[in-house]
Amino acid sequence: MQRTSYPFALIVFFSCLSLAPNTGAEPYELSEHDVTEPKAISSNTISLYGVKLGDPETTAVETLETLVNRKALGIKVEQEATFVFLLDQRKPTGPMAGVRIQDGKVDLLFINNRFAHRTRGIFRNVLNSESPDDIRKLLGKEEYGDENVMGAVMAYDKQGFQVNYLGKDINIEFAAPR
Repeated sequence: MQRTSYPFALIVFFSCLSLAPNTGAEPYELSEHDVTEPKAISSNTISLYGVKLGDPETTAVETLETLVNRKALGIKVEQEATFVFLLDQRKPTGPMAGVRIQDGKVDLLFINNRFAHRTRGIFRNVLNSESPDDIRKLLGKEEYGDENVMGAVMAYDKQGFQVNYLGKDINIEFAAPR
């Protein structure tokens, strides 16, 4: 009798393991969802107007270029080398968000303070922060970083993002968690 329960227990155990990644954090679209719990954020579940890490280059470019056709959004899309930049048509002083494509796949998503009015949840507050300490109050203590008179770099590698604080300029980069 025990011989049959042991294989059954193994099957149940491995079935639970296979479901584990699917029961993780909920998807988080940077321009739509209000996520307020910093521990709920993982770069694996982040998307920028439907583009996620690991998407093929053609899918990412096509998805972002459809934004141009949605005039109400006021977004201009430019591709330069390995980056696809999103610019605010009202003030195209520089990219407000974008993706980097390497080896035919999206390997980096980024947003900055020019994107603050379009994002939702905790990252809107991060992009409008006045100091690295304000960012830490929102996201918690970083795993490692560097702070000097020029600004701060705060790495949250287990969740797959990094915050670069340079006074009025704040950038958030999303990459695969480490």
